[in-house]
Amino acid sequence: MRRSMYKSKEEESEIDLTPMLDVVFIMLIFFIVTASFVKEIGIEVDRPDSSKTQSSEDNAAIVISVGENGDYFLERRRIDVRSLRSNIERLHAERPKAPVIVRSHAKASAKDFIMVADAAREAGVFEVSLVAQ
Repeated sequence: MRRSMYKSKEEESEIDLTPMLDVVFIMLIFFIVTASFVKEIGIEVDRPDSSKTQSSEDNAAIVISVGENGDYFLERRRIDVRSLRSNIERLHAERPKAPVIVRSHAKASAKDFIMVADAAREAGVFEVSLVAQ
């Protein structure tokens, strides 16, 4: 009779893990639901198929190369960043339907592409493409 009144040490040391597991599962469900609504911010780039060759269009295009150190080249000659717009305007007057293609070195910064794109838009050319080497 005495034994039934007192609990043994083994019975006292047990911990019920059920509430802790419930909390873990609720947190897991919360993180899964909230993670699915996170939208990443970025720029969408439409890349053309590599199977299409544009050799006839490349001859008519205004091609500006951007070097590794931020150097700008137009028709194989180095130009200053301040003269980008005027050079693009001159070539656009000669070839009104020609797009601007920016050939960028792999280590060139995005700022250099944006400078060329802004100069092209100021010159009236809104079709600007990026080609990475």
